[in-house]
Amino acid sequence: MALMPADFQKTVEATLIQHQSIVDILSKGQEASAKVNRAVTKAVTKCGCLEIHAVRPEIPPDATLSDLKQLLHHHLSGELCADCREMIEAELGKQVFYLAALCNALGLSVQDILAREQDKLNTLTIFNLR
Repeated sequence: MALMPADFQKTVEATLIQHQSIVDILSKGQEASAKVNRAVTKAVTKCGCLEIHAVRPEIPPDATLSDLKQLLHHHLSGELCADCREMIEAELGKQVFYLAALCNALGLSVQDILAREQDKLNTLTIFNLR
């Protein structure tokens, strides 16, 4: 059974006790984001299971948007080891928790936001330019 965003959002609402202030939610969300960044960085610099090979891609002047999908890439090689995967997933979980908490504080629905974004992506496809 797949977890639905609305169910997760309700669980966050029921379990969030200490950081209910919007100020706390915003700062904890930023902290969670920084911890995700740090965990990925450690996978590269401490563990070495990932490597970053960042170079500027050569984009031909006649390249189409479809070509960009092939020409642009994430600059990563390797595969997350079990320890790094576990750490990054835990940090991403906290980040998603605080995203749901922010939506609760603002009276927004994570499910509605995801559905609108999915519709936009399906409509714009590669023309979304993200």
